[in-house]
Amino acid sequence: MRQFSHYNATSVNEAVTLLRESTGPAYVIAGGSDLMGCLKDNLWMEAPERVINLKTIPGLKEISVKNNDLHLGALVTLTEIERSEIIKKQWPGLAEAARKTGSPLLRNIGTIAGNICQENRCWYYRYPDKIGGRIDCVRKGGKLCLAVTGDHRFHSIFGAVKKCIAVNPSDTAPALVALNAVVKTTKRDIPIDEFFSAEMGSQSTILDNDEIVIEIVVPAPPTGAASAFRKIAYRKSIDFALVNCATALSLDNGHVVAARICLNGVYNNPFRCPASEELLTGKKLTQELAQEAGELAVAGAKPLLQNGFKVQIAKTIIADTLIDCLK
Repeated sequence: MRQFSHYNATSVNEAVTLLRESTGPAYVIAGGSDLMGCLKDNLWMEAPERVINLKTIPGLKEISVKNNDLHLGALVTLTEIERSEIIKKQWPGLAEAARKTGSPLLRNIGTIAGNICQENRCWYYRYPDKIGGRIDCVRKGGKLCLAVTGDHRFHSIFGAVKKCIAVNPSDTAPALVALNAVVKTTKRDIPIDEFFSAEMGSQSTILDNDEIVIEIVVPAPPTGAASAFRKIAYRKSIDFALVNCATALSLDNGHVVAARICLNGVYNNPFRCPASEELLTGKKLTQELAQEAGELAVAGAKPLLQNGFKVQIAKTIIADTLIDCLK
């Protein structure tokens, strides 16, 4: 690990100032489960000059309900979300997504903001510098996405962004997308649908270099609300998802008034399914309709030689999470 300066910020303003005054790359650390791996493996083309600790800032670790909306401080852990009775009751899809993330130890340290801000996962991009030197994939300034002609079992089935086919790894991201959350930062309020962007190079969000997530707001559940989350992984206890899915429905006597469906692990960004949502709206939810929605969601899939199996998983997991909303 290369040397850097470490700062314990005592306020959000101080953390922002430390980011702005850095003469080289600077990063914030919350739980650190992603950042520490990046530091140890010398992941980035430029080593950080500063790492700013956010855990020393008071007021970022609260779960509250205000005007029926859920407010999650950026440092709220996944374990706290998983165990929250109010979240399990009113936003069960989010509680389940937190429960399915990583291992218990990782959930104890991992934060909600960190989980949605983590960098995309790809064994070429994340190849440790200490093992034979850095692999210059397209995210690191190379000309090609090495996964396209190499090992792409876990990569995108919906094409590339700037030649890269790495997928977004977050479990809580699709749940927050399905629940139409808003990410509040030190600069602005960002609708969750606009928060993720693989266009930004190595990072997976639209955050500026001096911008910090301070809170996530999940709207009050509408009348007849139901939400669900499912995840398919090789090892259920710790692995990143092959495919995961979150759905949020507003139901009236079994008929869908409104729907939001989001897949992850299938594309560079969390993948909304608007055609499937439109198909469901106004209809009585049945197993047959749920399966049709799953088929429609993957109609535009472009799997490569090794990852076509994810298409079947995606359409099945959509149907399953939709039916879960009826239970």
